[in-house]
Amino acid sequence: MNELYTIMNQSIDGNIEEYKKLVKQMYDHPEIGNQEFETMALLSNYLEEKGFDVKRAVVVPTDFIAEYKTNKTGPKIAFMCEYDALPEVGHGCGHNLIAGIGIAAGVALKEIADTIGGTIQVIGTPAEENFGGKVSLSEAGIFDDVDVALMVHPGNQNGVGSKSQALNPLKFEFFGKNAHGCHPQVGKSALDAAVLSYLNINLLRQFVEPGTHIHGIIKNGGEAANVIPGYASLEYYFRAPTMKYAKYVSQRAEECVKGACLASGTTYKMSTYECPYDDTLINYTLATMLTEKYQLLGLEDIQPVDEVAAGSTDVGATSYRCPTIQGRIKICGDEVNGHSKEMAEATISELGTEALKNAAKGIAYVACDLIVDKEKLKIVKDEFESAIKN
Repeated sequence: MNELYTIMNQSIDGNIEEYKKLVKQMYDHPEIGNQEFETMALLSNYLEEKGFDVKRAVVVPTDFIAEYKTNKTGPKIAFMCEYDALPEVGHGCGHNLIAGIGIAAGVALKEIADTIGGTIQVIGTPAEENFGGKVSLSEAGIFDDVDVALMVHPGNQNGVGSKSQALNPLKFEFFGKNAHGCHPQVGKSALDAAVLSYLNINLLRQFVEPGTHIHGIIKNGGEAANVIPGYASLEYYFRAPTMKYAKYVSQRAEECVKGACLASGTTYKMSTYECPYDDTLINYTLATMLTEKYQLLGLEDIQPVDEVAAGSTDVGATSYRCPTIQGRIKICGDEVNGHSKEMAEATISELGTEALKNAAKGIAYVACDLIVDKEKLKIVKDEFESAIKN
């Protein structure tokens, strides 16, 4: 195994200037979700040059699947690449580095693939921030025949993953009747319905399970003070440890809205305005494996799986289709916040480059072990199947 690791190390270290260039180009030219056409071309063209068979716009316009299939039977291992940026702060979530890590790991594993067998995929999963590229790919069955999916997210600590919250994003639209502010009796205020709904939903906070969060805003509340608003709207995120419970809280919220409309004489419409995200199903065997690889690489302060779910990610969708891990790699100190310009700058720093090398090696080692050690792969998949049933 050491010999195989050495070959992959040489690939990652030897190509690091190319990976730095890719990461820097994405940093310099950030593209938000579902608009990453230049980035998709940049990454997919690079993988094609490295000998992968590439398909573009398989499910959504800015995705890609790069595959290298050996002549030997074996599992299909996928490395996931995110590459959408954020408005204003660019790659403040470090997705450019995620893409670099996934590509480096995939190219490194390809160097030994003909020896150990199996199939390698590097999958471009766009629009993580709001539109759920992995959700679209998962629903289309892209991960159904993948044995294991791997990725690493940058941040201010080394770790092997965390639980995430299910997210159900709902919009409530209210319809009343316009009237002059001096003759309100002939109108019906959609704003009143929205405000009553907002207050009622806020009262739900006391009666939900721990780990449940309700965030809402009044999106539209009228256009002029002397006009009774005939239209208003609210937008909400309902987060919970599971999607089942998030939908339960959403149902309770809808009952609040119904009451507000009954009191104000208005009507409403409820819709899903962004992509819902499942919670993340943790595979502890993969987490243990990545911990061991990080230790082998000399990384310190490796955080175990964070059992307290916080935030939401479309990786959750993948985790319900195949065994999945989203590790963490440190590129900055605690003083740097996520979704910031400082985090974006850290992706192109010396620490960011070192993190790219270590993270790519870590998941490449894990992938190698899973292909070579059939018993280890069986343990990973058995854990996944058991978790799905529960």
